[in-house]
Amino acid sequence: MSEGLRNRAVVVGVGESDIGKVPNMTGLGLNAQAAKRALDDAGLKPSDIDGLLTAYSFTEPYFMLGSVLAEYLGLKPTFCASVIVGGASPAAMIGHAAAAIAAGRCRAVLICAGENRATGLSRDEAVTALAAVGHPYFEAPYGAFIPALYAMVANRYMHEYGTTSEQMAAVAVQSRKHAMLHPNAHMRTPISVDDVLNAKRIADPLGVLDCCLISDAGGAIVVAHPDLARDRPKAPAWLLGVGEHHTHEHLIASPSLTEFGAIESGRLAYAMAGLGPKEIDFAELYDCFSIVPIIEAEELGLCDRGEGGALFAGGHAAFNGRLPINTHGGMLSHAHAGAAGGLFGVIEAVRQLRGECSNRQVSKHEVALVHSEGGIMSSHCTLILGRDRN
Repeated sequence: MSEGLRNRAVVVGVGESDIGKVPNMTGLGLNAQAAKRALDDAGLKPSDIDGLLTAYSFTEPYFMLGSVLAEYLGLKPTFCASVIVGGASPAAMIGHAAAAIAAGRCRAVLICAGENRATGLSRDEAVTALAAVGHPYFEAPYGAFIPALYAMVANRYMHEYGTTSEQMAAVAVQSRKHAMLHPNAHMRTPISVDDVLNAKRIADPLGVLDCCLISDAGGAIVVAHPDLARDRPKAPAWLLGVGEHHTHEHLIASPSLTEFGAIESGRLAYAMAGLGPKEIDFAELYDCFSIVPIIEAEELGLCDRGEGGALFAGGHAAFNGRLPINTHGGMLSHAHAGAAGGLFGVIEAVRQLRGECSNRQVSKHEVALVHSEGGIMSSHCTLILGRDRN
C-alpha cells in the first residue's frame, strides 16, 4: 500500500470539557469549552481554524450540527461537515481531516464531539435512544436495544473462545483503576471483580458495571498541516496510519458474531504506517461494553485470538503492564457522551505521547494505537499516532 496520509497531518492541540454531571452546560456549551481548551493547548486562535468536523447529538435539536457548531463558535470554515458513523466517528473524522489537509482544502481542522447525556436526557429518552440503533422492522419490535445486542456478541464470543465473565470484569476493574489516576474522570470509586460480577444485570452476561457511563462531556482536538506544528507550544502527534472498514449497520446483517471490521481497519492502518502490532507501545480501545476491547485487542493483533481476556485479567494491559490499554479509564470509567467517548481515547493518546500523564504515564510512549467502533461492532476506524515522523 502507498504511504497515503502518513505524516500528512499532525494533532497539535487537545482539550476536554468538565466531565460528569454538568447541569449548567448544554451540549453545545460542552463542545465550546473543550474547543477553547484545545485551541489554547495548540496555541491557536479561532481565526486560525479553517476546517470544522463534528458528529451527532441526542440532546441538541439541530439537523445541521456542523453548521450550528460553527455558528456557535464564531467560525467561518471553508471545510465543514457532520460525520455520523456512531462511536467510530472521532477516528474517522481525523482521517477525513487529514485527507482534506493533504488535498489543500484547509490547514487546521477543529474536531469536536460531545453532549450533556447525563443531565440533558430523561431516563425514558435515554432508553429510547438506546433502542433506536436496532433495525426498526426486524430488531426493535422484539425489544432489542444496544446492551442486549452487545450481550448477544458477548455470549457467542464466550462460547466460541472461552472468554469468561471474570475476564470481562477485569476489563472494568482495570478501567476504574486508570480513571482513579485521571483528575477529570467521571467515576473514580474503586471496584472489584466481585463488584462487577454481582452488579445489577442489564442484559446477560452484562451487568451495569460492564456497560459504559452516561456522562455530560465534550472533547476537541486540532488536526493541522505539519507546517503549523513548527511554532506550537507543545510537540505534535503525527498521524502515521489510518484505516476504516464498515461491514454492516444492524446486527442481523453482520457476517459474523465473532469476527468484525477491526481486522481490516487495523490492517490498513498498519500498512500505511509501515508498522506492526509488536511496535505498538500502548493502545486506547473503544470500550462501550467490557467484551469489546477484548475482541478489538485480538482483531488488531495485540494478542492472539482467544487471549484478550487473559491480557486484561493478567494485569498485562495496566498502565505499567506489557501493553497498556485505556490509560484514561475509557468509556467504562472516564466518560461517555455520544461520539466524545471515542474522542477521549485520542486525547489520551496524544497526552501519553507527549509524556504529560503524570502518575498514569506509560514508560514507553513512541507509538500509540487508537481504535473506535460504531453501531453494534459495525463501523471501525483504527489510528496509529507517533511522537515522531515514521
